[in-house]
Amino acid sequence: MKLPKPENLAGDFWGGFAAMLVALPSAIAYGVTIYSVLGASHVALGALAGILGATAIGIVAASFGGTNRLISAPCAPAAAVVSAFAIEALASGTPIDTTLLLLTLLGLLAGLMQVGFGLLRLGRLIKYMPYTVVSGYLSGVGLIIIGSQVPKLLGTPKDLHFWAALGAPAQWRWQAIVVGLVTIAVMIGAPRLTKAVPGAVLGLVAGIAAYFGLALLEPALFSLAGNTLVVGALDGGGGDGSFFAGLALRWTSLSDVSLRQLQMLAIPALTLAVLLSIDTLKTCVVLDALTRSRHDSNRELIGQGLGNLASAGIGGIPGAGTMGATLVNISGGASSRFSGLIEGVLALLAFLLLANFISWIPVAGLAGILIVIGVRMIDRNSLHYLKSRSTMLDFAVIVAVIGTALTVSLIAASGVGIVLAVMLFIREQIGGSVIRRKLLGNETFSKRVRTHEEMEILTTHGARAAIIELQGSLFFGTADQLYLSLEPELKTRDFLILDMRRIQTVDVTAAHLLEQVKDMLAERHGFLIFSQIPPNLPSGRDLRQYFDQVGLLHADSPVKVFPSLDDALEWVEDRIIHDAALLKDEEIALELHEVELFAGRKEQTLAALEACMEKRSVAQGETIFSRGDASDELFLIRRGAVRIVLPLSDHVSHHLGTFGRGAFFGEMAFLDGEVRSADAVAFTDTELYVLSRRAFDKFAEEHKKLGLRLMEGIASVLASRLRYTNAELRVLES
Repeated sequence: MKLPKPENLAGDFWGGFAAMLVALPSAIAYGVTIYSVLGASHVALGALAGILGATAIGIVAASFGGTNRLISAPCAPAAAVVSAFAIEALASGTPIDTTLLLLTLLGLLAGLMQVGFGLLRLGRLIKYMPYTVVSGYLSGVGLIIIGSQVPKLLGTPKDLHFWAALGAPAQWRWQAIVVGLVTIAVMIGAPRLTKAVPGAVLGLVAGIAAYFGLALLEPALFSLAGNTLVVGALDGGGGDGSFFAGLALRWTSLSDVSLRQLQMLAIPALTLAVLLSIDTLKTCVVLDALTRSRHDSNRELIGQGLGNLASAGIGGIPGAGTMGATLVNISGGASSRFSGLIEGVLALLAFLLLANFISWIPVAGLAGILIVIGVRMIDRNSLHYLKSRSTMLDFAVIVAVIGTALTVSLIAASGVGIVLAVMLFIREQIGGSVIRRKLLGNETFSKRVRTHEEMEILTTHGARAAIIELQGSLFFGTADQLYLSLEPELKTRDFLILDMRRIQTVDVTAAHLLEQVKDMLAERHGFLIFSQIPPNLPSGRDLRQYFDQVGLLHADSPVKVFPSLDDALEWVEDRIIHDAALLKDEEIALELHEVELFAGRKEQTLAALEACMEKRSVAQGETIFSRGDASDELFLIRRGAVRIVLPLSDHVSHHLGTFGRGAFFGEMAFLDGEVRSADAVAFTDTELYVLSRRAFDKFAEEHKKLGLRLMEGIASVLASRLRYTNAELRVLES
């Protein structure tokens, strides 16, 4: 164990002291709540169990946990689960001594489970519990706490529960009601007058004062013997010996515990472990936000589990990282885990120094404190969800969790809430469209610069291809929607391009659907084409590798995969042009008269122009010119392809366009004489005609008509490119 080192001893001390003042009254109240189920003679045992729980959990969790300023102590979820277990055990006929042992085993098992959660690194999983589930179970715990404390506030016998107590006013004791109401009033109103002392402390002091004030009117209240209105002597009650002797005697009942009773512990222990873990990690998340720190959730679960093991080992009740005491600790100036140690030690000192005083704490006062805590646990902000139709189902999840918590159990409530939250998530995913945009091949084009004749073909026959941009999650919930969207295209298109760049998840159902789409296209000699498959989904999965594993991509698959949508479009366009018999033999270099720009010109004039030109061969990957170069040459492609790219950094560039056989590039510097604005790189082995501006000007002096025609041709091609670009932008905008 690595003990925390105090860096701000004064701040940690005062923060821990203030946190103890908040945590200790609540811990006593939670202990009384649990043990009062066993009978009035065990109320004092409950108070002592609460104190020991605050001591053990405070010290051990702070020592082994990893979160600065976090205060751990007995809490409401523990009181709700453990008291419910005790009630169920007694109702099944389990003797009290055996029930006490089962309560100890319950705490030990829950602590072991928390340690297991941490070792298995489940901290992050628990932390991401849906908010609606957390809200519902906290509200459910609050209502359970209120329901269990109202009979104590009314002073009714222990065998009367909430509705029975309300329906039996003859059993009410007015002294308990007065003490409880005074405690509640002061606890609520005190923060308006002072924040130096926690409201729970002032409320408890006021309740004790009210009790002794009433004792002046009824002297019998000054006696501890048989007095059910106060906690009672902390020696175990009823002359049965000390608490620790009783704790040792509990283990003598181990032989009386049946296998069925041990099996009964599993679900309540799991419930307790999960709820205490959620409570702790929820507090840690808030603490991170307030202090700009970051906790280690798995280490914290191990620390909390060891704390609950220690608490159960010495007879204390379970607990977790608590919000109220932690916030008070921060306000007191604490800065490290040492403040948690101080809180635990001070809780023990308070017990040793104030044991006799604690015996006189009125049960109704503790009930009043817990009723206020229970009311504050109810998430009233969730009522805002009723104002909007879009959030009404979220409110329904919260209500379902609360209802299940009150009628079945807290673990069942958590399970119901998680199932409903998952169903809402699936519903939300299904409600959104997985199709972001759908275009045809005559509405959008690649960056490959085509001749006018080729563009005419693509405009006429480009509808053979459909480009569908997908988004979101492709899973069993959206597979049908995806198929219905693709079905019309499967009957009429030869090329189906699926742009995958915005895909978040893909499951086996969606992959199987894509396999069917591929087969349907292949039957018509069509192609399924993927572009820009994400290398890693948010889950970390390599999507291309996943497609290969499920059999969608393999060596002889007709599926095509391209790194970008532009590459996929260029491939499809080449196929469409080839099918229209317009894609000429790319291996034969064009002569000057075959270039579209000079079609129909006189041979003598073209021969004179060719004499002014340089023939240049460029290997694949070789740079023809770079951004910033001072060059005024116009390039005509005889064979091959050239890509124009805009460098963005040393390793990143943006693809502006691809020019193929018969096209020209470099016209901007040729026209205005400025430096190059981008890089030109040979995409394949390329042969060029190169015409400098100086050579052209000299030629144009002798052949003015052809010079003018060349300029008009350049302008016409540029205008045509701009028109296609404008048409494409209009389609994208619409």
